[in-house]
Amino acid sequence: MRLSRAHVDAELAPGRRVRLSETAAAHLLRVLRLRVGEACVLFNGDGRDYEARIVAADRRGGEVEILHAREVANESPLRVVLLQGIARGEKMDLILQKATELGVAAFVPVSSERSEVKLDAARAEKRLAHWTSVVVAACEQSGRARIPVVAPVQPLAAAAGEAADGPRLLLDPAAASGVDGLDAPAPAALTIAVGPEGGWSPRDRAQLVEAGFRGIRLGPRVLRTETAGIAAIAALQARFGDLR
Repeated sequence: MRLSRAHVDAELAPGRRVRLSETAAAHLLRVLRLRVGEACVLFNGDGRDYEARIVAADRRGGEVEILHAREVANESPLRVVLLQGIARGEKMDLILQKATELGVAAFVPVSSERSEVKLDAARAEKRLAHWTSVVVAACEQSGRARIPVVAPVQPLAAAAGEAADGPRLLLDPAAASGVDGLDAPAPAALTIAVGPEGGWSPRDRAQLVEAGFRGIRLGPRVLRTETAGIAAIAALQARFGDLR
C-alpha cells in the first residue's frame, strides 16, 4: 500500500523527531485523517523519501519520528528546462503541475512582448511563491524527491541568453521538422521555449534565434500554451528520456 506523502522544509534523518509544518500537518492530519502511530512518508527535496511515524497530533499541528531513509531513483536522465512565457492563473498552474509530473528539472518564467500577464516586483514575488507551492504539490503526488527549481520571472532576452548548456529548442508551428528530426545520441540536457497565450512576437522569436534556439513543431495543429509545453515535454521524454 502506498503511504501518505508530504513535503517538509526541514533537515531529515532516521531517529530525528520533526515538527510538521502547517501545510504538511493540514495534509496528513486533517485531509488524510492520519492518527498517532500511523505511518507516512516525508521528503525535503534531497532525493530521499523518509518513512516516518506520527507521534503527536493536536490543534496546533503534529510531530513525527523519522524511521528510515531511502534513495528515490525516478528522475529523468534527460534534464529538461522549460522556458515558459507567463500564462494566466490556472493555465500557468496546470503547466507547472503537469510538467513536474513529466520530469522537468527547472522552470524559467519569462515576460515577453505579447505576455498578457504583467507583474510588478511585489506581485512577481507572490506568484513565484505560489508557483513553487504548485511544483511541490506535484512532487508529492508524483513521487519525485527532487523539487524542480522555479526561477524568478525574467525578461525573455535575458533568460534566452542565459539558457543552460545543451540543445535550445523553440516551439514553432512553421518549423520544418519535429522531435523526430532532432539529432541522436540523446542529449543530457536541453531547454525548450514555449510562448504565452499570444505566442512569440517576431521580436521575441528573433531574440530566441539569436540566442541559439532552433524551431521544432508538434504536428499540423496550433496548440495552446497550456498544451504545447506538456506535449513537447512528453515527446522529448519519449525520444530521449524515460517515457518509453
